[in-house]
Amino acid sequence: MVCGGFTCSKNSLCVLNLLYIMVSLLLIGIAAWGIGFGLISSLKVVGVAVAVGILLFLIALVGLIGAIKHHQVLLFFYMIILFVIFVVQFSVSCASLALNKEQQNQLLEVGWNHTETAQEDIEKNLNCCGFQTFNKNISCTADCFRTLSCLPCASIIEKHAEEVLRIVGGIGFFFSFTEILGVWLTYRYRNQKDPRANPSAFL
Repeated sequence: MVCGGFTCSKNSLCVLNLLYIMVSLLLIGIAAWGIGFGLISSLKVVGVAVAVGILLFLIALVGLIGAIKHHQVLLFFYMIILFVIFVVQFSVSCASLALNKEQQNQLLEVGWNHTETAQEDIEKNLNCCGFQTFNKNISCTADCFRTLSCLPCASIIEKHAEEVLRIVGGIGFFFSFTEILGVWLTYRYRNQKDPRANPSAFL
């Protein structure tokens, strides 16, 4: 059967959703691994990673069930949700790739100020204290604090920020196209008639 047929559309949609399920389980696994090795102790960071993983898993499960059963309602909601995710992810990816140095520094400072629970993890892992300046009067979990020879975290984070934003933006950009492919496959698959069904039945 040609790739434009019912079976090919169904199989392609199933494979795409199985890929999303694997990505979601990997995301949850990385969060659990981070806790196990003591890299992440912030419950908020872990909670966000697990929540995103569970959300992606549920969406992929809806798509997989809809594809297997050729369920019109499930496929419709899957298509709408996937399109919304595509728009958000595509926008965030483009913004990540377009940020200049000054905007990156502002973004890092805002992120630092709003992640008080994760600051200790960052200081400990990067061996730095404070964001813009090192204050000897404020306690810090980094090893360098014992000798009072710490560098501010901003100078260390900024070295890697551009590279991280490019990687995150590139990965997000790539996956956004898999999502629009999923929307297109779902739309086409919904409008195809199952050859095993009654030919006179309506979809």
